[in-house]
Amino acid sequence: MEEVSLLYVSIVVVGAAALVYAKYAASGINAYEVSNERVKELSSIIQSGAMAFLYREYKALSGFVIVVAVILAFYRGGPTAACFVGGALCSAMTGYAGMKVATKANGKTSFAAMKGMNEALSIAFKGGSVMGMTVVGVGLIGVLIAYVAFGDVEAIAAFGFGASSIALFARVGGGIYTKAADVGADLVGKVEAGIPEDDPRNPAVIADNVGDNVGDIAGMGADLFESYANAILAAMAVGFAAYQEQGLDFQMKGVIYPMLLCAVGIISALLGTCFVKVKEGGDPQKALSRGLYSTGVFMTAGTFFLTKWMFGGVDMFWAVVAGVACGVIIGQITEMYTSADYSSVKEIAAASVTGTATNILAGISVGMKSTVMPVIFICAATLIGYWAGGMYGIACAAVGMLSITGMVLSVDAYGPISDNAGGIAEMAGLPEEVRSITDRLDAVGNTTAAVGKGLAIGSAALTALALFVSYASATRLDKIDIMDARVIVGLFIGGMLPFIFSALSIQAVSRAAERMIEEVRRQFREIPGIMEGTGRPQYEKCVDISTAAAIKEMVLPGMMAVVVPLAVGKILGAAALGGLLGGSIVTGVMMAIFMSNSGGAWDNAKKYIESGKHGGKGSASHAAAVNGDTVGDPFKDTAGPSLNILIKLMTVVSLVMAPWFPLK
Repeated sequence: MEEVSLLYVSIVVVGAAALVYAKYAASGINAYEVSNERVKELSSIIQSGAMAFLYREYKALSGFVIVVAVILAFYRGGPTAACFVGGALCSAMTGYAGMKVATKANGKTSFAAMKGMNEALSIAFKGGSVMGMTVVGVGLIGVLIAYVAFGDVEAIAAFGFGASSIALFARVGGGIYTKAADVGADLVGKVEAGIPEDDPRNPAVIADNVGDNVGDIAGMGADLFESYANAILAAMAVGFAAYQEQGLDFQMKGVIYPMLLCAVGIISALLGTCFVKVKEGGDPQKALSRGLYSTGVFMTAGTFFLTKWMFGGVDMFWAVVAGVACGVIIGQITEMYTSADYSSVKEIAAASVTGTATNILAGISVGMKSTVMPVIFICAATLIGYWAGGMYGIACAAVGMLSITGMVLSVDAYGPISDNAGGIAEMAGLPEEVRSITDRLDAVGNTTAAVGKGLAIGSAALTALALFVSYASATRLDKIDIMDARVIVGLFIGGMLPFIFSALSIQAVSRAAERMIEEVRRQFREIPGIMEGTGRPQYEKCVDISTAAAIKEMVLPGMMAVVVPLAVGKILGAAALGGLLGGSIVTGVMMAIFMSNSGGAWDNAKKYIESGKHGGKGSASHAAAVNGDTVGDPFKDTAGPSLNILIKLMTVVSLVMAPWFPLK
């Protein structure tokens, strides 16, 4: 027991170290002085808009959290309700901390670019690392506190329920916000008015920059927080059950091992940050890749010694390595399909020469093809994990994949900060060489985002599978009979849910974008001197349109993820709900890969043309590419990434409420 207590203390110390690093990075950003008043003003406007949205979103979600907590307390007891509230609060806290710092780092990155590439990269990466380290620090300590406080692996699954609930609303709401602004800014500004991206004459430009933060900082942070927490919780639950016959000592090992893996991952990420440096004239992509790959190497070495020490063998080591390798490989595959350095994006750009229709057809085709290799590697990681340790091995593969979240999210959150920095440089009229540096940092950010999305998709599949096993154990389902009519009905309903969820999300973006387009056109039409630069656009109205639309439109897709599984389980029984979960996992993973990659490919095809290819900016091919990118925006930043959360949320809801479902 004393050894277990020491391990608990070690886990808390490592989690605290991540938070200390986040505090150190935030202090460095706060202390960095910006002497350009216009840059400071623009950064302040973006931060005000982003924090105002977050406040309104959390205020709207507070009612949902309270109602669900009361229901859980009534049906599942106080500990379950407390864990749910704890997970929701931890998720909200990480989103708040990460976005507050990121919206300070954007303008400071712009100003730092006046002094060189290395200084700008340092500020942007530090800004991203606050989110990355806060997520893993709060996630690991939160899960441990919930377990020590209640000692029930089934009750603490509600911690993941709370985290997933906030994450889904944050992803959907943030995605609606950012894409409504982005679509309005692009279609009216670029295509109709013929002005550049981030031009201060565009009324939607501030809302667009705010959207980068609420969607890609707070949204992605909440996404990976719930993935991280649920992966640990699923592995703990499966480990507790897997070693039940071997005594309490082995059960404790099965429960503690996933948390220790994440502790090793945090240490590896902290060491990896030392490698993120670039010389003037160097390649920022290589600097970030060094940080990511060195983290993976440290994690692999640490896992080997940890596994050998805990289990006396290295079988589980191979499961964890399979997960880490699968996440990195899916990230690289995602880059192949979404980067302009490869053929897929160039094919979409070439198709733009003949118009919008061929651009869209090419993008859809690329997205569909991109599902093949990730699925093969997810299957490989699943088989290796099962060979190494049964279903517990699969759960640990998911933990392994997410163990390096601290570094992956730091690199991922760096992207929106760099994107904002470029927009601020443009609006503030900074020298061309500054915009050249911020553009280069932004281009690298598009690539690093591919790694984060690949990790989120791959981990969603493995984590949902581990949660599914926990659900089957909790409902005492030895098997799910596909010949049972109710199971077949469940499969069909589950397979349909990702489609209707995506439709609702995309439709919400469309409705919000329509209002944004009308407002931008009105301002161009009615405000004197706006195109000459003498009239000030009403940025606040565009920010308010995105905020109001996001808060309103996120409700239905988010509620569907909770209500439908409960209804199917209660009406048709636990086995039918098992069928629903299986169907949703399969189609959800496919749809997530397809939409995320096709959207990313459309975006970079547009940027490829803007670099001077196929007629460059202002050409007919550019207009077609902008239209294609507009279609891809809700694919890659709203519906696609939200599906990762959807399949886990439905599974963890089913796990938490398992005793409520009849065994028909």
